[in-house]
Amino acid sequence: MTSSALKEWDTQCQALTSGETALLIRKGGIMETHAGFEVEHREFLLYPTFLHQNPAELRPDFLPLLRDDPQPGRLVLPALAEVVAVHKVESLEQALALEPYQALTAGAIERRFHYRGRPWVHALLLRVRPLREPLVLTETPEMLGCVSWVPLPDVAPDAGAPVLDETELARLRAGVEAAVSR
Repeated sequence: MTSSALKEWDTQCQALTSGETALLIRKGGIMETHAGFEVEHREFLLYPTFLHQNPAELRPDFLPLLRDDPQPGRLVLPALAEVVAVHKVESLEQALALEPYQALTAGAIERRFHYRGRPWVHALLLRVRPLREPLVLTETPEMLGCVSWVPLPDVAPDAGAPVLDETELARLRAGVEAAVSR
């Protein structure tokens, strides 16, 4: 059973679900606690959001994934994600070294790094398993707002195989760990 979802830009959810990326760089939404984003769950559903999605903060190769919300008011959860590794990155140089592994531009990473005057970001390496049938829910007022984690009713998603095989995921993990240990 899964009862939580992580809100992320729709474009990044698409990239994760298709295997184009496996890494998210997170800082937190404006409604997060003073401490900011924390990895509260090790397994969760991806919650694509169109709120604040900014094409200027996406690397050019991810721009073709931009789209308008296909079902406003409906929440279409495409995949189950499991945290394989998490790093709290407290060096801007290390954070910027993660750019090739995910969808954000260097400028977006730097902006997130410095957000609220607290210099750090979390880097989450994820094993993503697309759902055999996307889970469709009606978006409720409790789901809205600039927060990272959204509680869901208990659901039993039917997830398929991971989009990246374990060899590819291990290769990405090694690259990410090398970047954050510079």
